[in-house]
Amino acid sequence: MPSQPRKDLETFANPQPERDYTIRIRVPEFTCLCPKTGQPDFATLHLEYVPDRLCVELKGLKLYVWSYRDEGAFHEAVTNRILDDLVATTRPRFMRLTAEFNVRGGIYTTVVAEHRDPAWQAPTMVQLP
Repeated sequence: MPSQPRKDLETFANPQPERDYTIRIRVPEFTCLCPKTGQPDFATLHLEYVPDRLCVELKGLKLYVWSYRDEGAFHEAVTNRILDDLVATTRPRFMRLTAEFNVRGGIYTTVVAEHRDPAWQAPTMVQLP
């Protein structure tokens, strides 16, 4: 197998560090295990962030997400752990991770976790006519 799952994330230099802009990434094939039953849990991860000096590299992110496939984790814990790892690696101005878990026993779970650099001010949204 040419690739293996791994917990380390890779980055590259932000090509426009002087500008606030948003990167949106959708990961539709996240899988972990229910820590109570051992059954698989499936989710779509939605990552949105305003980079500072670094951006997350997508192949590394794919291998990182893959590393959770055989781990037991509660939805709330795994969402916050992934956000913490991404923030520690990229040091963004702002980052939001939304994890939409598939139905389990008739219940859907969505967990939203955010990070905001205290020195960063969000730009005012422009409303066009």
